[in-house]
Amino acid sequence: MTQRFASVALLGLALAVTACGKKEEPVVQPPPMAGDGARFNQDSADAAARAAADRAAAEAARAAAVAAEAARAALVNELAETIHFNYDQFDIGTADRDKLTRKAAIMRANPALRIRVVGHADERGSDEYNIALGMRRAVAAKDFMVRLGIDGSRVEVASLGEEVPLDPTANEAAWAANRRGEFEIIAGGQSLVPPGS
Repeated sequence: MTQRFASVALLGLALAVTACGKKEEPVVQPPPMAGDGARFNQDSADAAARAAADRAAAEAARAAAVAAEAARAALVNELAETIHFNYDQFDIGTADRDKLTRKAAIMRANPALRIRVVGHADERGSDEYNIALGMRRAVAAKDFMVRLGIDGSRVEVASLGEEVPLDPTANEAAWAANRRGEFEIIAGGQSLVPPGS
């Protein structure tokens, strides 16, 4: 019996050692069903399409912002165009009427826009006379725009007389350049729209 008991014990020990040394079987995932792979591919394609659409929308927004800023800059440049006057005169010349007409159209399209007109004179004449002449030039530009329907409160006037020449040379070309009206935006220029928008 002891031999039999020893054989059984040995067999039990062998089974125990074998059971302890057994490795766990890996869990094998079942293969995806036919519809699962197609759905995964469709989800990936949808995500890629959404990402491409988002990139395109962001690029379109950037392009629109650049175009809007370019259009605003062009309007600012038109508003800043200088007009010129003949010697000892303050009437508006034909070429400058077109400039003022365009400025008035921009102002009508942008009701919050306010500008300042600064009149200048060449160096000939007294300081007092040139300050008065510069003011008459600025007022003439303002009056022209008021006749085009712009509220006078939206156009300020000032004069610097001969104090700020564009060209300090004492010759006819310099004097012609210095006899001018300059324009600056004082309010409402942040988001300009073109006339007819």
